[in-house]
Amino acid sequence: MKMKAQPYDIEVGRYEVILNALDADELGVHAGDRVQVKNRDTITAVVETTDAIVPAGRLGVYREAWEALKAIPDEVIEVLPASRPSSVSFIKKKMDKQKLTSEELHDIIADIVEGNLTEVELTAFVTASYIYGMDADEIEWMTRAMVKTGDQVSFDTHPVMDHHSIGGVPGNKITLGVVPIIAAAGLLIPKTSSRAITGAGGSADLMEILAPVSFSAEDVKKMTTKVGGCIVWGGATNIAPADDKIIGVEYPLSIDPKSQLIASVMAKKFAVGADTMVLDIPMGNESKIATIQEARKLARDFIDLGDRLKMRVECAITYGGSPVGRAIGGGLEVKEAMTMLEKFEGPTSFMEKTIAISGMMLEMGGVSARGEGQKMATEVVKSGRALKKFKEIIEVQGGDPNVTSETVPVGDKVATVLSPQDGYVLEIYNKRLVAVCRTAGAPHDKGAGILIQRKKGEYVKRGDGLFTIYADKEWKLDAAIKESLRDPIMYVEGMVLEKVQVV
Repeated sequence: MKMKAQPYDIEVGRYEVILNALDADELGVHAGDRVQVKNRDTITAVVETTDAIVPAGRLGVYREAWEALKAIPDEVIEVLPASRPSSVSFIKKKMDKQKLTSEELHDIIADIVEGNLTEVELTAFVTASYIYGMDADEIEWMTRAMVKTGDQVSFDTHPVMDHHSIGGVPGNKITLGVVPIIAAAGLLIPKTSSRAITGAGGSADLMEILAPVSFSAEDVKKMTTKVGGCIVWGGATNIAPADDKIIGVEYPLSIDPKSQLIASVMAKKFAVGADTMVLDIPMGNESKIATIQEARKLARDFIDLGDRLKMRVECAITYGGSPVGRAIGGGLEVKEAMTMLEKFEGPTSFMEKTIAISGMMLEMGGVSARGEGQKMATEVVKSGRALKKFKEIIEVQGGDPNVTSETVPVGDKVATVLSPQDGYVLEIYNKRLVAVCRTAGAPHDKGAGILIQRKKGEYVKRGDGLFTIYADKEWKLDAAIKESLRDPIMYVEGMVLEKVQVV
């Protein structure tokens, strides 16, 4: 069928077109089917149908398909029915609880990257993986497929270091300290980081306050070769591009299949050329991993996949029951990280974790003797070498190397929530804390966040400040205050929680 092309400048993440229901009936296709679209080029696109948006005889073409066709408005193009990709049958196989082969997983991942799967089909794959899981072979094959279908970086100098946290604990800003420490010690560390999905700020969101973070894989190699390290947004590099599309389905479902978590992390590290990695596994109430048994099992799975990929992996099971440091969100976290680099001062939890992870990496990288890594990491910071290196990284990424902790901007709309009574901070609820930060504007508003005045176990008197909310906009501050009072972040009580008496 010949039709006139009509552009719709809407990004949908795949090749997609809109057919009038009458034309769809004539072609014998339904919503979710595929059609082959031909002009000078040929693409296969997913069909949407409508009774009114697109008139009969016209083909609505979304942005990605329009750019691929290089079409012009009203150009006459040919539309023919097309078969579904073979990967759809492989997804059905996983839904039937069967093991997939290396070739089948590669086809699924390739079709995810190329936008050949509908959202329903991709959701089916993610859900089946969540329910039935994958064995070690499938995880390895999926990891290799994710690497192969994107850009890759390789370095002439080794080892190439990396670290990663599986997330789930607010304030985990250690990347801003670890990367400059490792690079200042003479090791390479091309750090690709994520943006926040459900949190108050991912490492890429934080670094973006100081410098641009969107670079190609080739840029990552050049910057790392020049100054030893970088902190960039992985989503801009085309490294393991299937990952972002899979995450886009996981987010609304609030699921994180273990198989895809492992493959996602390891694919990005492997593709960026890393051969030595420390994995941070926060463990505790309200974190992704609730028990030490789960944490140890996950650590073994990562180490096993590292062996298969010839990557050396060590894991640190860390305390995730309370925020790391006192600053949560945007500029507040950056200020806390820079203060540590400038003065070797800050909250014990943040400094201890940064130095511990850095020490493990220095020992694995061969620049420190076993048992001496933390001492070396401390010396690198105290000597000013880590701060100097961080400013080099900021500059090579296009930021201002003269920035200091004092000049990092934070929200100018501020309110402190006070303790309603004398007592001890018995609990800090991480998920509520993050919810209030996001209500205040994080991670979109770089100045938004929370500064914790009292941490778990500390004594407070009635009227003492518990935490301070920062926002860039007055109405967001008001909303955050209301949210913090409606569903409190902290639980303050005396050591006697309840009296049970004989009547």
